[in-house]
Amino acid sequence: MKPVLALLAVALVVLLGLGGWWFAVERRWQGDLFCIERPGTLWNGMAPLPPGLTPECPTYSRTYRQEVRQGFSRIEQYRLPGWQPRALLDPFKRAGYQQLTDDALPGNYSAFLNQGGDLLQYHAIRERDTTLIAISGQP
Repeated sequence: MKPVLALLAVALVVLLGLGGWWFAVERRWQGDLFCIERPGTLWNGMAPLPPGLTPECPTYSRTYRQEVRQGFSRIEQYRLPGWQPRALLDPFKRAGYQQLTDDALPGNYSAFLNQGGDLLQYHAIRERDTTLIAISGQP
């Protein structure tokens, strides 16, 4: 009877370990902030996140989440008060990104940034009294 109890105890420990691993690793992909890999930083640790920005992730389909999860694409979104479309350009420039375009329309702003062939799209949109900035590219 004791070997059966020992085997059950080992199985329970293994199941608890797998559950802990899932909770630590996989829960990120289920949450609202699935796209923010390193909280408190901009573009996965490139620079500290400036104060006053609230991270968000797009509410796209499950397929889009899977693309981000598998590393085919990356997107980070941040909301800040007022209309501040260029608020995050300076940290990218300090990190060595060159701004290739500078396109402004009423309520919209877009730019492409390049660093050694890594091309990022930077897009800001006015939503009521806030600015939503989305940065996307390949990881």
